Amino acid sequence: MSGIIRVYKRDDEGVLQFREAWFDEEYSQFVMNHGTVGHQSKTDETDVADAEAAERLMDAFAAQCAEDGYAEIPDEEQYWVVAQYALKTREGTSRDRYLEEKAKDALISHLAWRGLGTVERSEFSDSKLNIFCLCPDVNKAVNAIKVCIRGEDLDFTKLSIGAAPFTDPTALKLKHSPKQAAGFTL
Repeated sequence: MSGIIRVYKRDDEGVLQFREAWFDEEYSQFVMNHGTVGHQSKTDETDVADAEAAERLMDAFAAQCAEDGYAEIPDEEQYWVVAQYALKTREGTSRDRYLEEKAKDALISHLAWRGLGTVERSEFSDSKLNIFCLCPDVNKAVNAIKVCIRGEDLDFTKLSIGAAPFTDPTALKLKHSPKQAAGFTL
């Protein structure tokens, strides 16, 4: 089974749309999620008999998306958006590890249901927690991250956000900071 299919297309007004589908084995459902990037998506579930039936639906979904002009966005055409927390200790405490899990879980869901990308990894380095998200639209992702962190009550006052092209992750530019910081470093 191929996991998830996630594809994008610009509509006639240039607005980025997305479609994705996957087989939810737990509920034996084929799930389609679609909408405008940056907005809460619409979801349709179809009960399926087995993984073989789901695979046929995945193949049909992929064919229909291709016919409609949807395609995957290569990583090279996306952006790293890094949600960063300033920490009190160099390696982070058990409380910071709890924050890491809560923030990652919240961002995974919030970004996915809006077609805004995936949480790829997180790390503790030099008194900072960095959560790396791979996103097709920087500005919408930055706004969504701010809304998500504030909505989950995950210490918005310590959140900074930086962004860089996928192909040049060292070119991080500050997109949000609780203070008027000059730049963004990992």
